[in-house]
This record gives sequence, C-alpha cells and structure tokens, in this order.
Amino acid sequence: MLSNHFQNGIETARLVWSRIPNSEESQLLDDAVGILKKNDGGGVESLDYEVIENFAYREEQAQRGKLYVSYLLVVKWFFALLIGICTGLAAVFINIAVENFAGWKFSVTFNIIQKSYIAGFVVYVLINLALVFSSVYIITQFAPAAAGSGIPEIKGYLNGVDIHGILLFRTLIGKIFGSIGSVGGGLALGKEGPLVHTGACIASLLGQGGSTKYHLNSRWFQVFKSDRDRRDLVTCGCAAGVAAAFRAPVGGVLFALEEVTSWWRSQLMWRVFFTSAVVAVVVRAAMGWCKSGKCGHFGSGGFIIWDISDGQEDYSFAELFPMAIIGVIGGLLGSLFNQLTLYITTWRRNHLHKKGNRVKIIEACLVSILTSAISFGLPLLRKCSPCPDSDPASGIECPRPPGMYGNYVNFFCSKDKEYNDLATIFFNTQDDAIRNLFSAKTINEYSSQSLLTFLVMFYALAVVTFGTAVPAGQFVPGIMIGSTYGRLVGMFVVKYYRKLNIEEGTYALLGAASFLGGSMRMTVSLCVIMVEISNNLKFLPLIMLVLLISKAVGDAFNEGIYEEQAQLRGIPLLESRPKYEMRNMTAKEACGSGRVVSFPRVVKVSDVVSILRSNKHNGFPVIDHTRSGEPLVIGLVLRSHLLVILQSKVDFQHSPLPSDPRGGGRSIRHDSGEFAKPVSSKGICIDDIHLSSDDLEMYIDLAPFLNPSPYIVPEDMSLTKVYNLFRQLGLRHLFVVPRPSRVLGLITRKDLLIEDKENVNTLELQSTSVRIPHQNKRLMTRNIDVEHPLLSGLLQNQIPD
Repeated sequence: MLSNHFQNGIETARLVWSRIPNSEESQLLDDAVGILKKNDGGGVESLDYEVIENFAYREEQAQRGKLYVSYLLVVKWFFALLIGICTGLAAVFINIAVENFAGWKFSVTFNIIQKSYIAGFVVYVLINLALVFSSVYIITQFAPAAAGSGIPEIKGYLNGVDIHGILLFRTLIGKIFGSIGSVGGGLALGKEGPLVHTGACIASLLGQGGSTKYHLNSRWFQVFKSDRDRRDLVTCGCAAGVAAAFRAPVGGVLFALEEVTSWWRSQLMWRVFFTSAVVAVVVRAAMGWCKSGKCGHFGSGGFIIWDISDGQEDYSFAELFPMAIIGVIGGLLGSLFNQLTLYITTWRRNHLHKKGNRVKIIEACLVSILTSAISFGLPLLRKCSPCPDSDPASGIECPRPPGMYGNYVNFFCSKDKEYNDLATIFFNTQDDAIRNLFSAKTINEYSSQSLLTFLVMFYALAVVTFGTAVPAGQFVPGIMIGSTYGRLVGMFVVKYYRKLNIEEGTYALLGAASFLGGSMRMTVSLCVIMVEISNNLKFLPLIMLVLLISKAVGDAFNEGIYEEQAQLRGIPLLESRPKYEMRNMTAKEACGSGRVVSFPRVVKVSDVVSILRSNKHNGFPVIDHTRSGEPLVIGLVLRSHLLVILQSKVDFQHSPLPSDPRGGGRSIRHDSGEFAKPVSSKGICIDDIHLSSDDLEMYIDLAPFLNPSPYIVPEDMSLTKVYNLFRQLGLRHLFVVPRPSRVLGLITRKDLLIEDKENVNTLELQSTSVRIPHQNKRLMTRNIDVEHPLLSGLLQNQIPD
C-alpha cells in the first residue's frame, strides 16, 4: 500500500513537471547558461514602459478619483514591504541551508580523516558531487533560465528588454534550490548574484498576483498590470537581493541606481530604500534567532558581514603607493577574468552545450570533482605551522576544526597545537575563508606560498566554473581572489615598512574592492557595500582610491563582466554613453532603407492577419487622411494590442467607415489591463487565433486603441540625441518624421509648473493616475487650437488640414 502511494506521488510530480517546457524544447534560451539565441534579436522582446494614452486609458483615468489614487499609493508601499519580507526570508533560508550542508560536510569529513585519509576524501567528494548534481539537474531539467547569476538578464529587463522565462515561478524555485546545491557543494561561485535574481522574481510574482500556471495566484494582488509598474517592483526586488546578500541596505539602493537601471525617479527611490531597510531588519532578526543555536551549523556564519572595526586605525601617506598598486592589480586581473570567462563561455556555447543536457550535467560534476580534489589535496602539500601565542582578549582560538567559524584550521596535523594555513582558506566555506583573510591581529597567519598557491588555483577554478549550468554569482569569488593578493601586498608592506599599526586584513579588504571594481566596473554602490560589510568608515577614502584605479585600468581593456555576458546572451543593452561615431549620424540614417509597414485607421481584418503573419514588427504607424487627402500619422498601434483585438472579435465592424465610441452606438469593450502582456507567458500568438471567413471580411477601427502621442524626432536629429532620448525614457519605438512645416506652440519651464491645490505627492506620471484639474485644462501650451487631445479630435473626425 505504501509503495503504491509512493509511486502515485512520483507520477503526480512527473505530471506537474511535465507541464514545464524542457530546456531542449525552449526556443528562447540556450539551456547551458541561459544564453539567448541571436537571430536578429528574435530571442528577446522590448517592453512597453511608455504610457499608451489610448481611449481606453483615458476613459479609465477619468473614472478614477482621489480615493483610488491614494489606494494605489498605499498598495505600492505595501508591496514594497512584502518584497522586503519575502526576499529576506528567502535569503535566510538559502544561507541556513548552505551553512548547514557545509558545516555537516566538513564535520563528517574531519571525523573520518582522523581514521582514514582516503575514506575522508571519498566522502568529501561524494557529498559535494551530490549537492552539485542536484543543482545542475534542477537547472537543466526544470528551470534553464535560473542558470548563471541572472544579473545581466535583470539588467536587461529593467532597461526595457523582455527575456522570456527569467521571472517565472519555476525560475524562482530553481534559483533558490540550485544556489543551495552549487554553493553548498563547494564550487568557486557565490550566492549573491542569484539572490538579486531571486528578489526580482519575488517582486514580479507578487506584482502579477502569483503564478497562474500552478494555481498560486490571488486576484487581490493583481493590481499592477503594466510593464512600467512591474519594472518598479522588480527594481525594489533587485535592491532587496543585494541588501539581503551583503546586509547592505544603502548599497542595495545604489546598486539598483548605478548598475541595473538607466532611469530613476525620486518617488521610487523611497520605496526601494524602504524595501532594503525591511530586508535588513528581517535578516538581522533571523541572525539573532539563529545565534541561540536553533539553526544547526549556521552559528555566526552565512551572511556576509566581516567586521574589521578593530583593525588598522590609521594609515600613512607612504602606504598610498602600495594601495594604488592593489588597484592596478585588480584592474588587470579583473579584465583578464572577464576576457577568459568570455572565451570559455563562447566555447561552451558553440561546442559543448549543444550536445544536450547530459553533457552539461557531466561537465558540472567533473568541475565539482576537480574542485573537491584541489581543495582537499593542496592543503596536504603544506606543512602545519605551530599556533601563535594566544591572546585571551582577542577571542581567537588555535587550532579549530574545519567547518567551524574562526581562524587556524587543524587539517591533518600531527600535533594538537598546529594549524594548516592553506586549509584555513581552502578547506572551509567561502564566507568563513573571507573572514579569515580579512581578520585583524593575525599577522603571519598565512605564508606567501600558501596565498600565492590559493590565488592561482582559485582564480583558475572561478574561470572554469563560471558558465556551468548552475546558479552562479561572481561577488564572493571576486572577493576571495582580491583579498588574497591584497593580503600578499599587505605582507610586503608589513615586512618592508616595519610599522606596528599596519594590518594585513586592511589590504585584503582593499584587494577585494579592487578586483570587483576591475571586473564589474562598479564604483559608488560597491564602495558603499564594502564599507557596510566591513563596518569601518575609516576605509572609505582608500576604497574609493582603489576602485577608481581598478575601474580605469579595466576600462582600458574591455567592458564589465555583466555587459560582456549580456552581449554574449544577445541582450540588446544600451550603454550609458553613445558611440562617438553617432555624432556624425542622423536619425534618418539609422532607420535604414527598409519600408515602413503601416495600417490605415480603418483596416480590414484579413489585412491585419496578413501583415502580422508576414513580419515580426511589434509596432505599426497608423495613417489617416486629412480633408484634402494628405496622409497624416495619427498614432502607433502595438502588435500585442492587435492580437487582443483579433482574439476578442468584439471590435469587428461591417462598415469600413470610422466609428465614434462615444456616440452611444458602441462603447469601449476593453480596459487597459486587458492589453497588458502577462509575465508568465509569451502572450498571444497569431497562430493561436482562429478566424472564420466572415471574420476576415470585417473591419477594425484602430483609433480607440492606438497611442496618439508617440515620441517623434526630426529626420536630421543627431543619433547621439536619439540614443540618449531612447535610453533615458526607456522607449520601445520612436517615429522619425520630416521637418515639420509649422509650429503650433512653444513650451517653456513656466508652462510645466502647474499649480495644483490638491496633494501633489499623489500625482505620479505612470499608468496609475494622472488627472489634470479642470482649471488647468490648457495642457501647458500657448496655442488654443490644440486644447483638445489629438485622440478626441480623431474620434470626432476633426482632423485639421
């Protein structure tokens, strides 16, 4: 009976997971590392961050009052609270799981090697192999979009690029459990990047009300249906992930501002900051609860917080030169790391990962065995060192068994009062190893040979591991690499400067900052994060110095790691600055010689279907004619809106003449939420719509559904201006038109300063609420001829000559 129930449970689980498309069936992701197919951008789609001010939107806004505006504002802050709580709990769960797996692994291995070194090595390799296998199996079979760090994909999403699959419920599950397996399995990667992706997934799922596919949704949460509102939520989730990973709430806000977004609003700043603060409170409460011993092996580890407030208190002018050298080394090694990972990832994509999921699983398992062999075998090549004279006030105990928080790990030493310096950083969790490298009052704990050996081997392992089919972050590997050569420089300074107040841990911190700056090219956010995790504000000028130097050196060779990986994945990210040659190009030259596909205002259904089938354009100009017969562009209609209209069929009409939706004969049968593209699916496809022959002979009046005020630039505008406009506003389409023949009005700064007696704080220019009071109905223009909206004039057939 029990076996039958167990078998039924397995079959049920298989049936549920069978609904998830296999990675080999995915048309959008290369399953290996979530690399997108580059078929002229066919694997990605732009998002509509611009407000579509069609008739349905205007009708919906007209019906909303001050109470509804206040309600939406309260809901936004409530969602910010939920995102912070959920992301903090997810981070706590991941850290507790990783620390318990790692602590149990090191404890069991240490007990076994006391009796048999070979048996301990086998057990250590098998435990790591099982954890890594569970991670790569989840990724390859269930959630291919959860591979890698996820930051390039989230950065693309927040800059207007929709990559299907990155914010799904199965991606969230794969990211959480995949991170536990890969990090707990001892691979040379971190969980900080995946935590950013995890926070973004949580925010997106909350914004859409949960997962419809798995019946985990609630209509009470389905408030924000536009891409613009979801972008704000994902920004909060992204900042929450950084705040949870490093316990750095201010660093999380600055990371979202500097690294992943090309736009910013003051209203969003407060919500992002509030979300990060909530995460910090949740994480701190969890750590306080775990310190009582209720979390197993968690103890004081898990979260990155390396307190070196008791370290070096001051520095001299002569120390600035070796610190600058650390910045140069960080720039060189960081740019080399980016280039090597780019080459290896490209080779994996073109040769290895095309052979299927089995090859990806075997590859990850081989990397796990190699990492285990190096971390277990290399410490045996180093002789154990005698413990230094202990200072009871320092709280440092020597020796300590592996897996326990602290310095001076005893690994296969013949005497009790000895420790293995290489095992202290190699045969240990990454968080504890970094604490040991950052530790103060531990001069001469490591030999230069051990640090150099660890630097070379771990650098190579980090390069090889990056790109495997597991969730992988680059923060912690970068910190370990940088802190190693930083400590080496610190040992040189201590030896040759012969000053008692110099701490090697200070140089380890600067080395970590320099490598991250040389690889990721972050400055402000990374500086704040390093200060927050070190809990020492005195190091701020030094961190700023090495970050500026390392970024400048790295920029001389290549781009940052996220930009290069985004380019490899086919994510069309717009850089912060346009190319120099764009200054000599115009908007017309950028358009090319291709014919613009457009629709008339009243179009036949068969013509719409034919055009949608014959091309993949996502936006179409709509053309009408003036009384004199001249063509006139009246707006832009989106492909997704046309598909909704075709599927519903309620807007079909027999007459080829324009209709007036306000005339009483018919009314708008859609609200703005119906046109929102669902996050959890690709949306409607033209092949999924079935139309009869009678339907194809009918007509559609596109005026109520188009955007009557798209952004327009003259044909001779420089491409540099077009680039900045497109990037800063997060546009999807931009009309290029000839030089206009006349001017209707001129707007100045005074025209934009509209006095509003109501609460100004409730007015946010997005898809929630914008209602101009009747006393300000002149719409900020000096020409009374354009007092009425363009769409209203179109619907009344009042098209000017």
